[in-house]
Amino acid sequence: QVQLIESGGGLVQAGNSLRLSCEVSGFSLNDYAVGWFRQVPGKKREGIACLSTRFGTTFYAESVKGRFTISRDNAKDIVYLQLNNLRPDDTGVYYCETPHTRGCTVVRNTLFHEAMSYWGEGTQVTVSS
Repeated sequence: QVQLIESGGGLVQAGNSLRLSCEVSGFSLNDYAVGWFRQVPGKKREGIACLSTRFGTTFYAESVKGRFTISRDNAKDIVYLQLNNLRPDDTGVYYCETPHTRGCTVVRNTLFHEAMSYWGEGTQVTVSS
């Protein structure tokens, strides 16, 4: 049974950092990609980072490039998202996801999830100004 459990969210001031964790089970990080999405009420869920099993290729949305870093610890079955230099517009619920494919689905520089993606329940990140 595939499961993803996020943790590490919280309330921080702008300019500070957080590290989110996504603990996975039911599949190997050597076999499937994992992505991070975030959602703000009233807006579509935005794909912000993804780590592919193909050569460890990463993708970042322009809004987070240079500030966020995705990484994984295969031994612990955890994917991390390091959030640096946080801004108030980074506020939202952050979800990790696996498309259950080896690669990330990126079209025209936008990260998409698959219809059969598995999701965690999300962790709230709130950045105050």
